Amino acid sequence: MRILLSLLIVLPGLAVAAPAANAQRQVPKIGNICPMGYVDMLNGKCSTLGLMTYTVQPTNGKACGAGWMNVGGNYCRKK
Repeated sequence: MRILLSLLIVLPGLAVAAPAANAQRQVPKIGNICPMGYVDMLNGKCSTLGLMTYTVQPTNGKACGAGWMNVGGNYCRKK
C-alpha cells in the first residue's frame, strides 16, 4: 500500500519535468526580444503560432555549443 501511495505522489512530478532542449512551439520570453522564428505573444511568452516546431535551449549567458546556433532572445536552436 505504501509503495502504491508513493508512486501516486512521484509519477505526476515525473510527467511535469521535461528536458530543456525539446522541440517547443512556445517558450518563455527571456530578454527584450523573442528568438528568430517566434512571435511575441505579449504575455511573457514567444510562440511559433503552430507553424513550426524548433528545438531551443536558453543560452544562460554562454555561447551556443556545437550543433546549435544563436537565434537571439537569449536562445540557441539546434541546427
